[in-house]
Amino acid sequence: MTVRVVLDAMGGDHAPRVPVEGALWALREIPELHVILVGQEERIRAELARHSPKGLSFSIVHASQVVEMHERTIAVKTKRDSSMGVGMRLVRSGEAEAFVSMGNTGAVMAAALFHLGRIPGIDRPALATVYPTAHRPCLLLDIGANTDPQPWHLLQFAIMGVVYAERVLGWPNPRVGILSNGEEPGKGSIRVQEAYRLLQESGLNFIGNVEGKDLSRGLAEVVVTDGFTGNVVIKHLEGTVSFLARFLKAQLTDGALDRLGLALALPGLILAAPGLLCLLPSLRRVFQQLDYREYGGAPLLGVNGVVVIGHGRSDAKAVKNAIRMAVRAVREGMLERIREGLESIPPARSPHGASVEGARIQGQRQSC
Repeated sequence: MTVRVVLDAMGGDHAPRVPVEGALWALREIPELHVILVGQEERIRAELARHSPKGLSFSIVHASQVVEMHERTIAVKTKRDSSMGVGMRLVRSGEAEAFVSMGNTGAVMAAALFHLGRIPGIDRPALATVYPTAHRPCLLLDIGANTDPQPWHLLQFAIMGVVYAERVLGWPNPRVGILSNGEEPGKGSIRVQEAYRLLQESGLNFIGNVEGKDLSRGLAEVVVTDGFTGNVVIKHLEGTVSFLARFLKAQLTDGALDRLGLALALPGLILAAPGLLCLLPSLRRVFQQLDYREYGGAPLLGVNGVVVIGHGRSDAKAVKNAIRMAVRAVREGMLERIREGLESIPPARSPHGASVEGARIQGQRQSC
């Protein structure tokens, strides 16, 4: 089965060079993939001319306008012929199964809502990412789509996260936590405290608050928070990983020799060489697991289509892996599984809407 993925060739800090390069890389690794490059055709073809795309399955759809990284989300409506708008319409019409962009996160979300709409029962979509922990990774959401959600939105995020974790990632009965500044029930903002109460009454496998220092301990498989906090957490992790990589490299290559001198250090390095050689692959695997480029992007859960959003500063490797994530989501029926799961777990709405009884029933069913 061919999976058709729309790639916003104009999205990101280094477009169209990086998106085109990442698309060609993905095409060489994923036989059943067809990439639809959407954007300014002349610029896309100029980038393609720098490579050897012969024999690869791709097409180009022209879009005359670009939603820039600094623009407000209203640009999605004013720029009707933007690469985001044209790409989303291809997904809506069934000409593609997924959409990938490294562009402005808010604009991509707005375009998805405007052209694809929400899954019934969801008020706001959420960006989710797999967060590395000491044991099995956890799913952290939201990481940037909603900076100021209401408590019932956090409950909806939890329900979508549970469905995604169970039905796509294969994690049975995932534990749910809410990110807070203390583990006690009364800690956190008013929003967090109210969301705590809703989660407690939902019937989900809710374990309570999760502190920042405990996030990487793997206390919960699904952790919910607002998009502002989630975005800070993810970028702090990325910065820390980058710092540790540079720090270790400096210590291994410069520090010891500067302090001890080459003559003194050399015998010890020779004796330690077998151990260091064994350690280096392990360190490489650790940093690989922590590298955001390995994940490529974050799925936008709650919209009526498969949408993956990556960092604006993404390189070709990140673009390739974002496309791979989209292909996997299509293969595994992510959208259908979430729809089915939400039908069996009617999500909470605003205080004037439906109750959370459906979620409570689901929790009872899981405990049977």
